[in-house]
Amino acid sequence: MPERVYIFDTTLRDGEQSPGCSMTVPEKVRMAARLVELGVDILEAGFPIASEGDSEAVDAVAREYPWASVAALARANRLDIMAAVKALRNARRPRIHTFIATSDIHLKYKLKKSRQQVLDEAVAAVRLAREYCEDVEFSAEDATRTDWDYLEQVSKSVVEAGARTVNLPDTVGYSVPDEYGAMIGRMVKSLGDSAIVSVHCHDDLGLAVANSLAAIQNGARQIECTINGIGERAGNAALEEVVMAMNTRSDRLPFETRIDTRHLYPASQLLTSLITFGPQPNKAIVGENAFAHEAGIHQDGFLKERTTYEIIEPKSVGVPESKLVLGKHSGRHALAKRCEDLGVLLTREQLDRLYERFTALADRKKGLRNEEIAALARETVADSKASTVAAN
Repeated sequence: MPERVYIFDTTLRDGEQSPGCSMTVPEKVRMAARLVELGVDILEAGFPIASEGDSEAVDAVAREYPWASVAALARANRLDIMAAVKALRNARRPRIHTFIATSDIHLKYKLKKSRQQVLDEAVAAVRLAREYCEDVEFSAEDATRTDWDYLEQVSKSVVEAGARTVNLPDTVGYSVPDEYGAMIGRMVKSLGDSAIVSVHCHDDLGLAVANSLAAIQNGARQIECTINGIGERAGNAALEEVVMAMNTRSDRLPFETRIDTRHLYPASQLLTSLITFGPQPNKAIVGENAFAHEAGIHQDGFLKERTTYEIIEPKSVGVPESKLVLGKHSGRHALAKRCEDLGVLLTREQLDRLYERFTALADRKKGLRNEEIAALARETVADSKASTVAAN
């Protein structure tokens, strides 16, 4: 049987705190509706100490969706944790997510604290959070640049203090899959069944999804991710990518989630409408070109059998249908099919004539719209008929 992997969505927290992605409280509640419909296991709704709006958003999401597991972020100090407690006061399934940096570079330059001080503060924060909430998660910020012996010590200590989940983030997107997998494997072995090991990967080297998948192959059972991969700097691991990788390649990734993949594209579209930008056209799963075909060889194969060039059924992720984009790389097969769809039936000779005109025009444009193709096809048919009449 496939092993269960929990999806921790941080679109409304890590995603929202990146440039161009801030959302109002009503917008966060709207987005949360999609995330709940999608089936995420934990919904991180904000960082309450950061602003009154973030605190209100956590409370609003918790009240609007009482059956959802709602998380609030807090640094490892009393002020932050009490702000999270207040924001989660109406939540039926609250989670306090507390964190502190553990890498020497953060300790030296940012925190200016010793390893022992950080360890003590991490433990104290988890103990305080557990006084108010049974479900506590601890994150060792910059885990991938932390000494592994120290990281293991911190992980064991916070679990003993009451943390149910230990998150080991690649905060600056520095790690590579085999290295990250090895680190996660060691911590999973060390903690055993005492806690769930979680991962939170950033995409600075374009490896967030690959690192997340390497982590679950080595025992991690929670992935923290965002819709469209939004987040600090280059973003987070994209929820739609990690989920569809597991769905599509279950032969190599025998894991299951509770995500209803049919809601992936609608969630992506809603997020795009709420923030200042959408995914790039060639973005996997939800990009405009993810199920679009222009090259003639691809279009010919696709029209004969979809699976020749598509490994995912578009409707399975909420995309209405595949697109055949007609441009200079397209072939006769796709052009004939488009004309048929537009109500223009062509003979072989007419198709050859149309194809010459089509490619000549397409060479000068980025692609032809349906009305342009229909007009060109009707003109070609009319010229063909006129030539036949003249010949007789």
